[in-house]
Amino acid sequence: MTREEKISQMMDRAPAIERLGVPAYGWWNEALHGVARAGVATVFPQAIALAATFDEDLVHQVAVVIADEARAKHHEFLRQGQRERYQGLSFFSPNINIFRDPRWGRGHETYGEDPYLTGRLGVAFIRGLQGDDPKYYKTLATAKHFAVHSGPESERHSFDARVSAHDLYDTYLPQFEMAVKEGKVGSVMAAYNALDGKAAATSDQLLGKILRNQWGFGGFVVTDCYAIKDVYTDHGQAKDAAEASALAVQAGTDLECGAEFHSLSGALERKLLPEAALDQALVRLFLARFRLGMFDPTERVSFAQIPYSKNDAPEHRALARRAAIESLVLLENRGALPIAPQVKRLALIGPTANDVEVLLGNYNGTPSAQVTIQGGLERASKQRGIEFRSTLGSTVDERSEQELAQAEALAGWADLVVLALGITPKQEGEEGETRGHAQGDRVDIALPTVQQELFARVQRAKKPIVVVLTGGSAQALGTIGRQAAAVLVSWYSGEEGGSAVADVLFGEQSPAGRLPVTFYANNADLPPFADYSMDRRTYRYFRGEPSWSFGYGQSYTTFRYQKLELSPAQLDAGAPVALQVDVQNVGARAGDEVVQVYVTDEKASVPVPIRSLVAFQRVRLERGERRTLKFELSARALSIVLANGTRVLEPGRFQIAVGGRQPGPGNRFESDQYGLASVLEVGGERLTLAN
Repeated sequence: MTREEKISQMMDRAPAIERLGVPAYGWWNEALHGVARAGVATVFPQAIALAATFDEDLVHQVAVVIADEARAKHHEFLRQGQRERYQGLSFFSPNINIFRDPRWGRGHETYGEDPYLTGRLGVAFIRGLQGDDPKYYKTLATAKHFAVHSGPESERHSFDARVSAHDLYDTYLPQFEMAVKEGKVGSVMAAYNALDGKAAATSDQLLGKILRNQWGFGGFVVTDCYAIKDVYTDHGQAKDAAEASALAVQAGTDLECGAEFHSLSGALERKLLPEAALDQALVRLFLARFRLGMFDPTERVSFAQIPYSKNDAPEHRALARRAAIESLVLLENRGALPIAPQVKRLALIGPTANDVEVLLGNYNGTPSAQVTIQGGLERASKQRGIEFRSTLGSTVDERSEQELAQAEALAGWADLVVLALGITPKQEGEEGETRGHAQGDRVDIALPTVQQELFARVQRAKKPIVVVLTGGSAQALGTIGRQAAAVLVSWYSGEEGGSAVADVLFGEQSPAGRLPVTFYANNADLPPFADYSMDRRTYRYFRGEPSWSFGYGQSYTTFRYQKLELSPAQLDAGAPVALQVDVQNVGARAGDEVVQVYVTDEKASVPVPIRSLVAFQRVRLERGERRTLKFELSARALSIVLANGTRVLEPGRFQIAVGGRQPGPGNRFESDQYGLASVLEVGGERLTLAN
């Protein structure tokens, strides 16, 4: 290749080099919860909703289907001679940043606030996208945004995240390490922000020391879109595009989403970097294309044989419905659910009841059909001979006296009211994509005032009110949480979201989703948004009283935990711990339980998390069924991170809690219905573990 040809291949719109048989390729493609921005495709629940399933196998299946549809669509595009953006096989997904603050507008793109849950689901998603062929990628995943990125959106192009070494290795990096070492992710996206004074795309620490040297990453690094411009216009690290581009390539960035890398020609002339640096980047980029089978005959690549009929297939819609069902989190139930046969008149009220956007979230495809909450409940009511009526009541954040009066009147007519409240992607999202405050971020986590008034007006009818809460983040409900007959979180639930809500409300399915984030009581619980210290953030460091805690969720059935055993109960540092527990469904119906294992280090030499999730498993148990679940806790599961960032396993006393939620005060559960706790003694010498 000529110098200019090399440079042209290092930007997301890589043109053809016809004399070498290199076709054009668009590197920028999206698949956060379905193939996005490329026409009709199955739309699964948003990433935060998938996190609420606590189901690695399900997330893997969803990603397998996304990759099937991506392959089917890609080869159909090629047959039509199209090689444009959003038509390729390299996807800028998943987003595995930590949702450290509920005000962050992009938090619903993530798997929540916990690094272990995020890492496990991220690995499952990556493996599903990339497939298990030893030679070819099915599609190529990108772990983003590396690193320490989670708002504020309004400052993302200039923000300099300052974090302690402890927080960096304890919270912000573990899930990326898992994506690289376990998921074998093909690419990593550098974030917009700087870390400790250096833009992520030019950071020797992030891209060199940590990613490539410590973790052994062999794939390619891509910038967030147009981030190179930030290096010289916002971060002040370079005088111009040429210098910024040179810094990025020298640090280990291989591909720019954008066009600033055109200036690499000038950078070479100014001797800001050697041409060999381009060659190194191109080797990584073309290796990825080779592994996608782009230079082999299609008959050699099994993934190229996936027919176009696989796109938007009926079985994919069924999986979207299952995923939505598994994601629903029942926060409160005071006897109102499942809806009783005595209910003959059902009212659906609320601003998000018939809003398609609360199904789609963002970075979404276009479903061939979608079922809103209204559509799902109307159909289910008709099937049961229930009279169904609906009205808006208000918009998400604007008041109308006429609509409020209509809602109050309809509530008086009904036997039961389903009140669809919450927010939409218009209130939380990426910079420039919302109509809310702070260019995407929320200012206040409280439910909009008009919706609080709507609840109060409907409450005057003195009928049971079931709240269905839409949105992609924690919302403070105030007294509504105590006054509602039930509260069900439906997130951004995908194309079959309304069907899933109806299935759960009418008792066809028992809810079992769990919160992947803490639901705080109000803004006063939150540290300053721009403060990246983890102190007082997430369940691991928040010492206040949340409305509902990470890992919380109710069911229509009851479980009992018995025979928690640790083997051995005393061990030397470094040895694995075998854990097993019996879980039995002692309720009246079948259901799923999400079994969670938490560790608390009682004698750590430095401040450590209150507790940390170290294992989980979602299991289905029929009525009366008992199952013995087994886990192995590695040295890493019991380790802590020192102030200097070193990960160690210290001898001492560890509390181990196993249950369907977090334990309460004293690391104890209220009863064996919720879980059991035990103590593990670790002796021997302190061990240093690799980060």
